[in-house]
Amino acid sequence: MKTVLITGTSSGYGRETARYFHAQGWNVIATMRTPRTGVLPESDRLRVVELDVTEPGSISAALEAAGPVDVLVNNAGVPSIGVFEGTPMARVREVFETNTFGVMAMTQAVLPRFRERGSGVVVNVTSSVVLGHMPLSAVYKASKMAVEGFTASLALELAPFGVQAKTVEPGACLTTNFGHRATQGGSPDELVPAPYAAFAKKVMEEFTGQDVYTRESDVAETVWRAAHDTTGQLRFPAGADAVRLAQAK
Repeated sequence: MKTVLITGTSSGYGRETARYFHAQGWNVIATMRTPRTGVLPESDRLRVVELDVTEPGSISAALEAAGPVDVLVNNAGVPSIGVFEGTPMARVREVFETNTFGVMAMTQAVLPRFRERGSGVVVNVTSSVVLGHMPLSAVYKASKMAVEGFTASLALELAPFGVQAKTVEPGACLTTNFGHRATQGGSPDELVPAPYAAFAKKVMEEFTGQDVYTRESDVAETVWRAAHDTTGQLRFPAGADAVRLAQAK
């Protein structure tokens, strides 16, 4: 029986992905910065482990508790919506610490296990923002584009050892509380200074008025597909809107 370790499973895509792998009969190590009961189904095949991807000691402890892992899903992420001019640099660093450096740290920690065993898959969850030009997402997109480039090079380095690296690019989901979380670390007025207010309002109206979105189940199923892919495909858009952007690109 195979084991998947998924970061950021307290809600949204991570939680749904943990549920999906569990339903398929896998052992699941569901990690959260602050573990909570009742978030995921209790089972001898599903364990909730504390993990902060920005803390090296926490990463080491989580991997030790997890034991052998076949697939690592780097899902933990910090959203950020706002005009770049109004985004404090402390917020920029916070976003990159989790979205980019956290992914790299988790990956680097698990790679010796995969390489020595001659198998394993790293699935990095990025975003559909990498597929198009989207305003109000400069910091978030930069953090996710970095992971896209990182994964593309990583895949080439790992291929000789039988280890794979993939990215899953979810579209926008209306059930993940993204907007509220995205403004944490700065008030809406700070993140959208007055000179940009009319522009930002128009952008958000267009965003909320689009006719297709991504479901959490779309992402879980796509992560599953990426983890099982043997064709060499690197990028996997997830959700109708992400697929549309990928096709247009």
